[in-house]
Amino acid sequence: MARIEVYTKFFCPYCTRAMALLKRKGVEFEEIDISMGGPKRTEMIERSSGRTTVPQIFIDGLAIGGSDDLAALDQRGGLDPLLGL
Repeated sequence: MARIEVYTKFFCPYCTRAMALLKRKGVEFEEIDISMGGPKRTEMIERSSGRTTVPQIFIDGLAIGGSDDLAALDQRGGLDPLLGL
């Protein structure tokens, strides 16, 4: 099974949408809350080539992008293979 990391903030509707899609897929993921900033936020920015918006989603270390990117990947049929489904 793929390792999935989702960087989020409190009260983020895009984060909620992305995590709901992953839950519907039946996969486990690690939610990393960066609401308070700090080293995890810096880590996210570095890993995502400078993106500062949330969510930022990574599957086995591959930067997927945000909620819309995840949904588009799913619509193209590219998400399930990355998730190992």
